[in-house]
Amino acid sequence: MTTTLLRTAAELHARARAGRRAVVMTMGALHEGHATLIRTARGIAGPDGEVVVTVFVNPLQFGKGEDLDRYPRTLDADIELAGQSGADVVFAPSVDEVYPGGEPEVRITAGPMGERLEGSSRPGHFDGMLTVVAKLLHLTRPDVALYGQKDAQQLALIRRMVRDLNFGVEIVGVPTVREEDGLALSSRNRYLSAAERRTALSLSGALFAGQDRHAAQEALRARAREVPATRARAEALSAIGESRAAADTHAVATAVPGGPAAVRAAARQVLDEAARLDPPLALDYLALVDPSDFTEIGDDFTGDAVLAVAARVGATRLIDNIPLTFGSFGAAS
Repeated sequence: MTTTLLRTAAELHARARAGRRAVVMTMGALHEGHATLIRTARGIAGPDGEVVVTVFVNPLQFGKGEDLDRYPRTLDADIELAGQSGADVVFAPSVDEVYPGGEPEVRITAGPMGERLEGSSRPGHFDGMLTVVAKLLHLTRPDVALYGQKDAQQLALIRRMVRDLNFGVEIVGVPTVREEDGLALSSRNRYLSAAERRTALSLSGALFAGQDRHAAQEALRARAREVPATRARAEALSAIGESRAAADTHAVATAVPGGPAAVRAAARQVLDEAARLDPPLALDYLALVDPSDFTEIGDDFTGDAVLAVAARVGATRLIDNIPLTFGSFGAAS
C-alpha cells in the first residue's frame, strides 16, 4: 500500500479521518517486531481506519554516555517496512517539531515505579520517555496506541500515565517477537558481533530456564491438588505392587514448590555461566516483579509477574522479559 511521509502535526491533523486511528510509536530502525505491532494496529483500525507509525529518536530518553548519536537512523527502509506491514502514514517529526523552543521545562515524571530496574540503571530515562509519549499522543490524536511487551516497564508506565492523567486513548500491549534462536528482536542487535550474539542468547536462555522451572512447579502444584496426601493411599498402591507409584504420589502430595526463589535461581544459573563466556555477559539486573509497580515479589506471591533481565555484551546493552503467573495450573502463555 502507499504510505505517506509527514513531518508536521499540522499535516497529520489535516488528514480526513473516518474510522479509528491506531498509532505505533518507534525510534526507527524498524524490524519484524515493529512489523508485528503495525500489523496488529492494522487489524484493530480495520479497513476504514488509519495506522500511523511515528519515527522519532527522542533525545530525552538518552542519558550521559548512551548511544544517541550512534542510534541507527534508516528512514527510507522504515517507510518501506511500515508500508508493507499496513501503515498509512509515517510521521517523522524533527526535534524542533516535537520540542519547539528546545528541551521542555515542564516534563512528566515517572514516579517511584520509574526509579526501579531500568530507571535505576538509566536515571531520567522514563521521565523522558513518558514526556515524549504524552506529546506524541497529543500530536497524533489516536484512538488506540500499541507498544511491545519487550519493554515491559515502559508499557506499564505508559498504561499508568494514561490512567492517572486521564488520557482518552486505549493502550494495547503486543507480545515480544523473537528470532529463531530465541533472541528478542531489538534495533540494538545489529551492534553485536557473532561472538557477542552467542553470549547475548544467555538473556533469553535465562528467562526460558526460569520459565521451565516455573512450569514444573505449577504442574507439581496441580498434581498435589489432585492426589490425596494420605498414608492409606500410599499403602493401597504398595499393596498392589505399585510401590514406585506410591512413593511418587506421596512425594508429589507433600512437596513444597520452590516458588519465585526457584525461578530466580534457575535463571541466575544461566547468567552466572554466561559471565564466564568469551566475551562475557555483564549482568545489570535479574528481577521477578509485580507488573503493577515493578517491585520484587515474595515467595507467597500469587498472580501475574514479570521475569526481567538486563545486561551488557560488549558495548551493547540489552533487555528482555517473559510473563509468568503464579498460583495457576500452568505457565502463562
